[in-house]
Amino acid sequence: MSEGVVVSESETATEAERVKQHVRVYVMVFVALAVLTVVTVAISYLHLPTAIAISVAMVVATVKASLVAGYFMHLLSEEKVILYLLLLCAAFLVFLFVLPLGTEIGNGPLWPL
Repeated sequence: MSEGVVVSESETATEAERVKQHVRVYVMVFVALAVLTVVTVAISYLHLPTAIAISVAMVVATVKASLVAGYFMHLLSEEKVILYLLLLCAAFLVFLFVLPLGTEIGNGPLWPL
């Protein structure tokens, strides 16, 4: 026969309180994501100039992605090395997005073809 682990009532109560706190955080993040989704849809009905509408929508999408990555993917509790690696990847992504602008602003191609 194997023996079970003995857990005191105070440890059980503490663990239950921690679970309630985590669930509360997840529900608040879910509500924030739902509100930001409504904001994104509302932006499309405001008939803003295209550049402004896209800029505002990208800011809202960045906030939503940060909430998902931070809380649901548990990146807020990760080691600093992983966060720095994530920032490096984000910087490289921005570089790749900006790279084609060199051909669009009249400077010619970035490399001869």
